[in-house]
Amino acid sequence: MTRRLLCIAHRGGPGTEHSPENSLEAIKKSLDLGVDAIEIDIWYVEGRLLVTHDRRLGRQIPGEGPLLDQPHSKLQNLRLKNGELVPTLHDVLHTVGERALLNIEIKGPACALPLAEAILDHCHDNGGQLEQYLVSSFDHQQLYQLMHRAPQLKRGVLVEGIPLDYARCCDALRAYSFNTSIDFLNQSLVDDAHARGLKSWVYTANHKDEWRALSAMGVDGAFTDFPAELMAFNAEQRS
Repeated sequence: MTRRLLCIAHRGGPGTEHSPENSLEAIKKSLDLGVDAIEIDIWYVEGRLLVTHDRRLGRQIPGEGPLLDQPHSKLQNLRLKNGELVPTLHDVLHTVGERALLNIEIKGPACALPLAEAILDHCHDNGGQLEQYLVSSFDHQQLYQLMHRAPQLKRGVLVEGIPLDYARCCDALRAYSFNTSIDFLNQSLVDDAHARGLKSWVYTANHKDEWRALSAMGVDGAFTDFPAELMAFNAEQRS
């Protein structure tokens, strides 16, 4: 038996016509495909929530050195490979709107509180719904802070290995989803998440054989760099 996998465009879906990851271009193309969710990464730098993955410049953002050491005067002029300025969370919130769920992954320190304020302000000013957002992180301390500041926001608990107590770490955080690595996944991990009332989301799955295996295990959603291909796979299963 196979089931439909929630299609989550990983880092905006950079495999969509090879757009830079975490770029507005990639996000817009994924939205046009009709994906279920967009996933992005954020860092809090110089008073702004920037949308990027790496802790150092060089791979996606030109330059060198730690991201957190860069002055605002420099960062505001740096561009991605497609010519875009590095997006802010504000840019992404307005781009996505209510067209898909937005999964915001906290990558760096001190993001939780400014992130909560940014989402609450955006929803207040634009009539948005908090149900459209999920915040995930490997930093469970920040998820705990977020839970107390904005308990209405969904929380996704990220892990890379297989914890000794499986998904129990989600209980204290009143999580919505347990986001696990495809490299460390077994049926017991998926089953324990479901037994606790959690969604089982898996990163990063980019191949049809992987999607087929995840679907057969009962996984609810997959983060993928190739959302168009995953959506085609889902369509094949329906037919």
